[in-house]
Amino acid sequence: MQHLKILQSMWAMERRHTDGIERSVEQNVEMIMAAGFDGLSARCTDAEILRRISEAARPQGLIIQGSCYPQTVDELKPVLELATKYGVDHINLQPNVRPRRLQDCIPILEGWRRLMEQVDFPVYIETHRDRMTTDLYFTLDLLDCFPDLKLLGDISHYLVGREFAVPVSDENHRMIEQILDHCWAFHGRVASREQVQIEISFPHHKIWVDLFMGWWEYGFRSWRKRSQPGAVLCYTCELGPQPYSITGPDGNDTTDRWKESLLLKGMIGELWAKTAQTAD
Repeated sequence: MQHLKILQSMWAMERRHTDGIERSVEQNVEMIMAAGFDGLSARCTDAEILRRISEAARPQGLIIQGSCYPQTVDELKPVLELATKYGVDHINLQPNVRPRRLQDCIPILEGWRRLMEQVDFPVYIETHRDRMTTDLYFTLDLLDCFPDLKLLGDISHYLVGREFAVPVSDENHRMIEQILDHCWAFHGRVASREQVQIEISFPHHKIWVDLFMGWWEYGFRSWRKRSQPGAVLCYTCELGPQPYSITGPDGNDTTDRWKESLLLKGMIGELWAKTAQTAD
């Protein structure tokens, strides 16, 4: 049997409210555990914060996804050392470089891949704006060069970046599906063609929620076909604070992002169960 682990982003736990109140690392980990999440996503770049997160999370059985943003090949080395020290389950690598030519990406990816081979946990390349993977077409070209490149899919960036009209064309669906066919983990939020993160609880946003649920269903089914029995897929609820979240005239979120994270968690759990019931 294959398994889904639903994680919550520590970045998404930041309130950034006008009252100035922020919870501690330990309080956020406690909330995440109490809500039934299987783990959390956190930066794997600050040793002290990662230590506190690990000490709070790992005794409770929570898994940790570590995020990093290297600009060079060598900048990945200390990240992997921290991840090894603190028991990180896998790494989400945002390739923090912006080459204009495909051939300039090749030595960087090859260098990272050599380092990845030295650790016993996976390292996935995230699809993200203002990174090497910012453009959908460019990323598809990267996959032509590296057909075995393992991605962590945050497809909200491609909907905004390409501003797909609805209904989404068959051609655009096929390109997103090519990305999903290379995804080994997911970051989850719902975008519209104009906003990277919209309120999933608003009824008039259902058209976008349905679009993303369809893409994630395709991604789950694709992953199931590529993965072995007993394999684990991680999906991170990542409803980020402002400026990702839309705010009102008072400067605060228009919805309760924590409640929406719990709503998304439930939706994804149901979607996973659906793909299990109808798996080929």
